[in-house]
Amino acid sequence: MTNLAGKTISHYRIVEQIGQGGMGVVYKAEDTKLKRTVALKFLPPDLTRDEEAKSRFIHEARAASALDHPNICSIHEINETDDGQLFIVMACYEGESLKDKIESGPLPAEEALDIAIQIATGLKKAHEKGIVHRDIKPANIFVTEEGKVKIIDFGLAKLSGFTILTKTGTTMGTIAYMSPEQIQGTEVDHRTDIWALGVMLYELLAGEKPFKGEYEQAVMYSIVNEEPVQLTGMNPAISQSLEQIIGRTLEKNPEKRYPQANELLDDLESLSAGIIPEAIQARMRKARLRKRRKAILYGMAGGLLIAVVAALIWMTGQAQVIDSIAVLPLENLTGNAEQEYFVDGVTDELIGQLGQISGLRRVISRTSVMRYKDTDKSLPEIARELHVDALVEGTVYQIGENISIKLQLFDALPEERSLWTQRYDRPVTGVLVMYGEMASAIAENIQVKLTADETSRFAGARRVNAAAYEAYLKGMSHWYKLTPPDLETARQYFESALEGDPDYALAHVGLALVWLGYQQMGLLAPGEATPHAKAAARRALELDATIPEVQFTWAGIHTWVDWDYDAGEKAFRKAIDLNPNYALARVYYSQLLAILGQSDEAIAQAKMALELDPLNSLIQGVCANTFAFARRYDDVIVHSRSALRTSPHDPIGHQLLWEAFHSKGLYEDAFTEARAYFIGLGMTEIAKAMNQGYDEGGYPAAMRTVAETMAEFSQSTYISPWWISIVYSFAGEKETALNWMEKAYEMKDPNMPYIFTPAFNILHKEPRYQAMLRKMNLPLGEMR
Repeated sequence: MTNLAGKTISHYRIVEQIGQGGMGVVYKAEDTKLKRTVALKFLPPDLTRDEEAKSRFIHEARAASALDHPNICSIHEINETDDGQLFIVMACYEGESLKDKIESGPLPAEEALDIAIQIATGLKKAHEKGIVHRDIKPANIFVTEEGKVKIIDFGLAKLSGFTILTKTGTTMGTIAYMSPEQIQGTEVDHRTDIWALGVMLYELLAGEKPFKGEYEQAVMYSIVNEEPVQLTGMNPAISQSLEQIIGRTLEKNPEKRYPQANELLDDLESLSAGIIPEAIQARMRKARLRKRRKAILYGMAGGLLIAVVAALIWMTGQAQVIDSIAVLPLENLTGNAEQEYFVDGVTDELIGQLGQISGLRRVISRTSVMRYKDTDKSLPEIARELHVDALVEGTVYQIGENISIKLQLFDALPEERSLWTQRYDRPVTGVLVMYGEMASAIAENIQVKLTADETSRFAGARRVNAAAYEAYLKGMSHWYKLTPPDLETARQYFESALEGDPDYALAHVGLALVWLGYQQMGLLAPGEATPHAKAAARRALELDATIPEVQFTWAGIHTWVDWDYDAGEKAFRKAIDLNPNYALARVYYSQLLAILGQSDEAIAQAKMALELDPLNSLIQGVCANTFAFARRYDDVIVHSRSALRTSPHDPIGHQLLWEAFHSKGLYEDAFTEARAYFIGLGMTEIAKAMNQGYDEGGYPAAMRTVAETMAEFSQSTYISPWWISIVYSFAGEKETALNWMEKAYEMKDPNMPYIFTPAFNILHKEPRYQAMLRKMNLPLGEMR
C-alpha cells in the first residue's frame, strides 16, 4: 500500500503514518469538518480481496463502536474509499503503546497495578456487552501522556451470536499472550482475556514474559505445561498478594481462573488501597502450607539420620535450650481487612511481652518480622534468616467486643516441629492480661523460667477501654511511617484514645513520640514541640513507670532535649532492664554512649540491636552513625548500604554515606549521596541548587550553594540551623558553620549532642568549637 500522507480522503486530511500491523495501516489525520485529530486504520490492499479478513475488519469496528468507555479506544465511524478500501476512523491519542513502555524495563509495582486496573475496567465493560477481545497484548494497549489506558484493536473480538472467525488449522492472537485453550484450539470466552491481562501484568513487573521459548512451539508448550518463575523471587518488592492475584489469572484451567473481569478488578483495586482480599489470603495460606509440607518431605528424605537423632533427644528429654524466638505476623481472620492494624498491633504487643522475659536471649523486633507478612517461606528458612530457634504463628478472630487468638509454637530447626498450640478467648478489654498469659505459656513451653518480677508484671496487667485501645493501635500504625500526614493522623488517634481513657499511659507515650517526631523531622521548632512532648511523657511516667516505652521516651528527652546525659543513661538502662530485647532502646543508647566517647560499649550495644532487629533500616542507619563517631568509615558505608538495601529511599542511609564519603575525601560519591538525601526528603529545590553549584565549581561550590539556599529558605520557613551548620562545614566555611552552630545551641536544637559527628572534623581545633563542647558538657579532644 502506498503511503497516503498528504492526501485527503472524504473529509480527512492525512498527516502521517503512525503504525502498521498484520491487520491494518494506521495514519494520523485531521477531521476537516469537526477540526479534530483522528486516526484512520486502513485494511492492507493485499487483503481487500480476502472476504474473511474484510469481515474481521468490519467486525472490529462494530465491536469497538458498541463500547463507550474511557479505557477503550473510541471509534467514530467506518467508511470506504472511492476504490473500495475500508477504513475505520478512531480517536487519536498522544503517548505510547504498552509494548514500547515495557521495552524500557520493569515498571514499579504501583504503576503496573494502575495500568492493570484500567485494562480490567475496560475489559469489564466489553465483557458485559458480550465482547471478547481475544488479542490482549502490549501492542494493543495504549497509554496516553496523562497515564490513561486505552484498549485498541478489536479485530479479533468475538461478538455473542457471531461465528468464530478463524482460518482452518490456525490460531489467532499473539502466541506469548494466548491462553492454553487458545493454543489447544478449544472454545474460548472472556477468561482468555483475563489470562492475557495476567501475562501482561507479570511482564510489567518482571520485565520478561512468564512463558518463553526460542521458537513458537516451545512457547506454546510452556503455556500449556509449565509454571512461570515466581515474581517474588525475581523482585522482593513485589508483594505475595499481588503474585497470588497474577497466579489466579494464569491458572491453566479456565474454571480456576477469575470467572469475571469485575472480580479481578475488585481484587486489584483492593490491593491498590492496601487491602488484601480474603480469597487471596486463602490462596497464600494454601501456598505456605504446600511449601512447608514440601520442605518437611525434603528434610525427611535427605535427613533421616538427623531425624533419628532428634527423636532420641526428644524421647530422652535432653532437647537443646531454646532462648531465641520470633513472632511471625499474625493472620487476620476477622473477616474485615480494615482490622489489619489491630492484628498487627496484637503481633507487636506479643513481641513486647516476650521481649520483657529476661531468660530469652533474643526476641526479634517488630520491623524485621513484619517483612515476613504474606511470605511463602518455610519456617526453617525464616528461622535461619533470623537466627532464631523457635517461631510463633497465629490467627486473630474478632467478634463484636470479643477477641479470639490461636497461637502455635514451633521448634523450627533443623525442621519445624510443633511444640504447643493454644486458643485464647477474651473480651477486648482484657487483651493486655491475655498477652501476659500468652507470653508466660510460650516461656513455659520452651522451658524458660520467669522471674518473680516478670510473673507479677504479667499478672498485674490492667484492663483497657476497647475504643481507646483500638485508637492507640491505629495511631501506632501511622506513627511507624513517620511521614508528616501520618504523624498528624497518629496524633488525632492518640488524642481520641485519651478521650476514651485519660489514664492510658501508652496513648500518652504515643503523643510524646508524635511531638518528638515533628521536632526531629524539622516540621516544628524545638520551642514549639518540646513542651507538648514533655507534658505527654510526664503524664505517662506518672501513670506507669514500668512500661519500657515510657522509659525510652524519657531517655530520648533527657538526652536530646534537656542535654542531661546522666538522666538519659539511667532511663535507657531502665528501659533495657524492663525489656532486654528492646532493639530501638539499645541502638539509641549506643548513640548516647558514642556521644560520651565510650565507643567500644556503644558499638557493642549497636550490634546487639542489629541482632534483635536485623531487617530494620532505622536500626541499621543508627548503627552506622555509632560507627561514624568511632571514625570507622568503612563500617559506616557497609551498614548504610545495608539500610538502603532494606529501604532504598531511607534518608538516614544516604545522609551517613554522604558524611562517610566526604570524610574519606571521596567527594564525587559524597555529592551523589547528598543529592539522593535531599531528593528523598522532597527538597527538590535544594537538589537543583546543588547541581548548579557543582556545575560551576565542583563539590565545595555545591555544598556552599546548598548552605546558602537553606539559609535563605530559613528566613521564611523553619529549617534546622544545625543542618545549615553541617553543610557550611562540608563547604569548608568554618566561621559561618560555627555561627549557625551557635544559633542551633541557642534554639536548643535536639541534634546538638551530635556535635562530634565527622561532619565537623574541620572544626575540632577551633576555639569556638572547643568552647561549644564545654557548654554542651561533652568530652574535649580532636579524636575520642
